[in-house]
Formats: sequence, structure tokens, C-alpha cells
Amino acid sequence: MPRTYTHPDVYDKGVREGWAEAETDPTRIDWPTRQARAAIPFPVINGRPVNPCERTRVRFGRNELGHWGEQLCADALVSAEHDGRRRIVMVERADGHGWALPGGYVDLGETPLQAARRELTEEAGLSVPTKAWRATRPRYVPDPRASDEAWMVTVLCVADLGAQRRLPAVAAGDDAARAAWIPADDYPTLASHLADTFGGRVFAAHVDMLRRATACGRVP
Repeated sequence: MPRTYTHPDVYDKGVREGWAEAETDPTRIDWPTRQARAAIPFPVINGRPVNPCERTRVRFGRNELGHWGEQLCADALVSAEHDGRRRIVMVERADGHGWALPGGYVDLGETPLQAARRELTEEAGLSVPTKAWRATRPRYVPDPRASDEAWMVTVLCVADLGAQRRLPAVAAGDDAARAAWIPADDYPTLASHLADTFGGRVFAAHVDMLRRATACGRVP
């Protein structure tokens, strides 16, 4: 039996705080407009969006996400070499979902790169010059909060600061509880450091992205 579910916070807290759409019936949404600007094409069947990349445990409804269909995000991967080790900036999410790259929604009128730089400053207190950045291709995010009708797509934006005698200071802000430079010579090193130092874990939606980003020091 297909499951229908939208977390109560979406209708209450989400709409009140502005991170959730107030529309409860997706058949009333202008889907051709949203499909035209989608980073990853998706179908609409009988007025309802369909996740183009996976079937989740929730067939109808938004699960824990506030939007219908695709939400485009940008994530900032800032790396540096310090004391012979590669390190990246990560933040601990205040919502309890673990440690992640700084990132968030791409606002209307923003490019993903602009959004990544903004989120890095808001969540980690770090500003990196525009010329240091490059954006990768949009990718589907396997977010545990998603449904078959609400999902996330992100553009990973990368900046390598090279060798640093002293790492630039970072400070948590916005919806981040902590910010830190995390050793990332490889994924096991990163995950172990988070567990041993902070009792933390990697945000499930970023596990695959960080595995790829730390493999042999290459960023996809």
C-alpha cells in the first residue's frame, strides 16, 4: 500500500517560518514552469510531481521537506592543506541530522555559486574569493527526509585554498551549531574524527558526496 505522509511541522512550523510551501494540493501548482527551471528533469503524473531518481518510503506527500518537487541547493566544499593533512570545512547541523558541508537553498535570482558562498559565510563565518571557486554538475541528494513528491538536488561548489600555515578561522552561525576544519585525507579519517572528537556523524544526505570528494584527494 503506497504510504502518504507529510510531517506535521511542515504545515505548522514550516509555513510559519517560511521554509515550507503553504500549498497542500500539488495539482494546483504550475508544474510546467517548475519543470522548465529544474536542474534534473522530472515527470508530472496527474498533476503530481514524481521523483526522477529514486522511490522512497513515502509515495505521496512531502515527508519532512517543505517544498513540492525539486528544491535546488548548493553546498560549499572548502579544502586546505595544513600540517601535512588535507582538511575541509564542515558544520554540525542544529537540527540533529549530523555534520555536513555548509549549504542550503538557492534563492530566486541566485546562482548556485553565489548561494554556496553565502551559506559558507552564514553557517561557518568564512568568506572565500570568487576566483577560487568552481561549480560541479547538479546531483541528486539521497536525503532521508525526501519523498517521491519532494526531493533535493544540489550543486557542489568547490574551493581549494592550497597550503596554509594557519587555517582561516571558522565560527558557527545561522542554523549551524558548530563549525570546524575536519581532517579529510580520506572518508574513514573524516568519519572517525567526527565520531572521536565530537561524538558526531556525517549527515546521511552527504555521505556519498563526501566519499567521492575525499577519494584519492579528488573532488568530482
